[in-house]
Amino acid sequence: MSLLNSAVERSKLGLHTIEQYEPLIGSAAAERIAMKADRVRAMRVAHVSSTFYGGGVTELLTPLTLMMNAMGIETDWHLIQGTPGFFGCTKKLHNTLQGENLDLSEAERAIYEEVVFENATRLHLEECDAIIVHDPQPLPLVSQFPDREMPWLWQCHVDLSSPFAPVWSYLSGFIEKYNAAIFSLPEYAQHLGIDQHFVPPAIDPFSPKNGELSEKEIRQFLANYKIPTDRPLVVQVSRFDRWKDPLGVIDAFRRAREQVDCTLVLVGNNASDDPEGHVILESLEDSIDGDIVILAVNDPILVNALQRQAAVVLQKSIREGFGLTVTEAMWKGAAVVGGNVGGIRHQIKDGWNGFLVKTPDEAAARIVQVLKDPQLREQLGSRAKESVREKFLMSRLLEEWLDLLIRYGRPKI
Repeated sequence: MSLLNSAVERSKLGLHTIEQYEPLIGSAAAERIAMKADRVRAMRVAHVSSTFYGGGVTELLTPLTLMMNAMGIETDWHLIQGTPGFFGCTKKLHNTLQGENLDLSEAERAIYEEVVFENATRLHLEECDAIIVHDPQPLPLVSQFPDREMPWLWQCHVDLSSPFAPVWSYLSGFIEKYNAAIFSLPEYAQHLGIDQHFVPPAIDPFSPKNGELSEKEIRQFLANYKIPTDRPLVVQVSRFDRWKDPLGVIDAFRRAREQVDCTLVLVGNNASDDPEGHVILESLEDSIDGDIVILAVNDPILVNALQRQAAVVLQKSIREGFGLTVTEAMWKGAAVVGGNVGGIRHQIKDGWNGFLVKTPDEAAARIVQVLKDPQLREQLGSRAKESVREKFLMSRLLEEWLDLLIRYGRPKI
């Protein structure tokens, strides 16, 4: 028997079917999703992004594309290639979309558009029934397919609450060529002449990063990285990005450490399309002391173990499109203290299933409160896990994309 003919083996390979979600979402929801999948099963769908490695888009597309294929929907995932200069430009675009006042020069715009044009010549998408483009890096691709018959959808995953107007005006010229734009939250809506939809991200509860671990496995993975467990752990998992405020995290930790004994662990990786990551990481080196551990690794099981072992999980972002690391920690029953921004405040109900903060002082106070009250920590974690089960599992994200494909996809004749 082929591996892919066995449901158990499919699960081991990461090909999770909707039937596996049934114990979490109920039989009625599972049946409804399966019926919608039947309506688009003959379509061929292509996602286009800028990296297979690091960052929230990868965390979404890896399970989503696998799950769609497991359900019989032919789903491709294409990667655009770029020079360091190109990714320098797109990182600037990312920052300006999140509110930084930086414009692109004419030379930078030329680099941006030229590299996307080069990628368009290598992408053969004519047989697809829907194209889904993610974030600003591949955005201009749509301009290179003027005679397209299939719908093009653009999904933006960053915080668009206050984009820098000149850059947004420039990018809007490309966005308006799409059939629809998809944003994570309603407050990211923009003045556009095309349809807008709002689809929050979700997590794969069966992935190595989110699946169950035994106490023995947790201890083993933490020991592998020489992470001490003799004191409570305060943990932040995120890319090394200024918007994640790692220096603010260290400041908050040091203030909390004056009242409670604990260890801080900062874990992140540098996505291949983020040229600023190594600079941020280097800037943190002067902050390391005996109570602070900083790791630049890509190990999903380590992240899983840390989030399960942590007494407090931080995500003290100052801008955040959604914040999947918050979702992941909440799914593991962690007590999460998050920045009161973007998608974090759509996940955390302050004081009910976690805490929202704005400043290092506020973060420090909540760290101390949680560390001194184990019962509170357990209550927050229990409510957090249930809220993820209800709203933020991959089955819900799959269903929303099926709805979009039913609405926009080019049906087979």
